[in-house]
Amino acid sequence: MTENRSNQNPKRFYKTVSTASVDGGWRIELDGRVPKTPARADLIVPTEALAQSLAEEWDNQKEFLDPARMTLTRLANVAIDRMPLTRSDLIEEFQKYAGTDLLCYLTDHPAELKARQEAHFRPLRDWAGREHGVMLMPTEGVMNAPQPPASIEAAGRFAETRDDFALTGLMLGLTLFGSAILSMAVADGELSALDAFDISRVDEIWQIEHWGEDEEAATRVAGQRDEAEALGVWFSGLN
Repeated sequence: MTENRSNQNPKRFYKTVSTASVDGGWRIELDGRVPKTPARADLIVPTEALAQSLAEEWDNQKEFLDPARMTLTRLANVAIDRMPLTRSDLIEEFQKYAGTDLLCYLTDHPAELKARQEAHFRPLRDWAGREHGVMLMPTEGVMNAPQPPASIEAAGRFAETRDDFALTGLMLGLTLFGSAILSMAVADGELSALDAFDISRVDEIWQIEHWGEDEEAATRVAGQRDEAEALGVWFSGLN
């Protein structure tokens, strides 16, 4: 018999969750004790709003902790433990995404899908160019279109000026959306994370409308949507 998944997770070991102001930010307290990151640092975040959201995440856990439903805590762990050591590599990764941004690739057929793509993609490409100097050129089909070096550099500057917590959110945005522009828009509050997620799936949604969606794909998308919702809370708590 397969053991229940919840029993493979750590059992909830605390009753109360609170927050407290400390030098450098706000910490989470579980029965008055500060949880540690995997690298044994105190779980401290820069704003009270984000600390409250993390506290809610911990308080919402049931008999067993479910790490898959603790996205904010995972992001905080990454921002504290890993981001200071990997910033330059991740900024370079952000620039690579800008060089092959999802919002620049338009289908050459059917015309209906292309029109839908441009209705969503073009305003955001224009916004990135106008507000941040990230002017990316669209192309049709699957052929890669080299982007202006100045725009790639501007994308790097955008990422470089973010602190470790905001950069951690940007990188999750890349994973969820496949687009530096969408990640930038969510970080700036230009677009909600859920709207960005839906825009990133324009092609997939069009296919579902015409051919349907299988259960496995629907489950995968639901999990990604939960992650996107958490990302929105993350950036809201930082801003």
